[in-house]
Amino acid sequence: MADIPAPAPRLAVPSLHIQCPTILVFDSGLGGLSVFREVARARPDASFIYAADDAAFPYGALSDAALVARVSSVMDTLIAATRPTLVVVACNTASTLALPTLRAAHGLPFVGTVPAVKPACAASVTRKVSVLATPGTVRRDYTASLVRDFAGSCEVTLVPSPRLAELAEAAMRGAVIDDEDLRAEIAPCFVRSETGRTDTVVLACTHYPLIVDQLRRVAPWPVNFVDPAPAIARRVASLLGPTAFAGSPKPVRVVSTGSALDGALVSRILQRETNAPEVIAPPFALAS
Repeated sequence: MADIPAPAPRLAVPSLHIQCPTILVFDSGLGGLSVFREVARARPDASFIYAADDAAFPYGALSDAALVARVSSVMDTLIAATRPTLVVVACNTASTLALPTLRAAHGLPFVGTVPAVKPACAASVTRKVSVLATPGTVRRDYTASLVRDFAGSCEVTLVPSPRLAELAEAAMRGAVIDDEDLRAEIAPCFVRSETGRTDTVVLACTHYPLIVDQLRRVAPWPVNFVDPAPAIARRVASLLGPTAFAGSPKPVRVVSTGSALDGALVSRILQRETNAPEVIAPPFALAS
């Protein structure tokens, strides 16, 4: 009888196990929700925490040293409590100042939010661009370096808005905002000269995209409002790698440092379910 050969051994196929990341999105108030929406679209598999340091809002009122101390203190507590895979600092003012300190203190990736000067100047036809920001962002050396490095032939106007973030925050909470108040905040963005007029406005505060429809309505002429959120989402996706398979999006954990956020409001803006809002209030660095 002929020998029957043994079956060839099967090649072992390694199982592909992709972890679903946990992403912490951080801001001083509700403005970071504009960034959250884009990041959530890019990573539907992720678990999300939205954290607002509303006890210290607005950050633009803080000195540089106080802001770094405050953000570092709050972030230490948030990271210990939530153990994120990645942190998005969805605040221009905090990003332009506190990111180096945060990255040095924690062994995980941070994605910041900075004024989108480069894409705005690349897209401008009239070569007249305005950067609408909080006074804190406008005065940062980082912002000046962006203009110096990427403006090219564009004439860039930096516009410090003292009230627009607070107006946007109030609007998100249901207050009726007078069009004249909005118009006064954005008026310096619109520059006209013999060579043309502003055609591009950088929204350099994450609160501003939340009321962009109102800004378009009160603008003296149509412009391209540039929102950095899609670029931030692409950066997050590139750092995290392949998307894991996931079912329906998980409810968002909502955390604040002052008073509990309005869960229904956050759900409405995000079009996503939230857990019961939480307040964390350990002894943070003083916000002054």
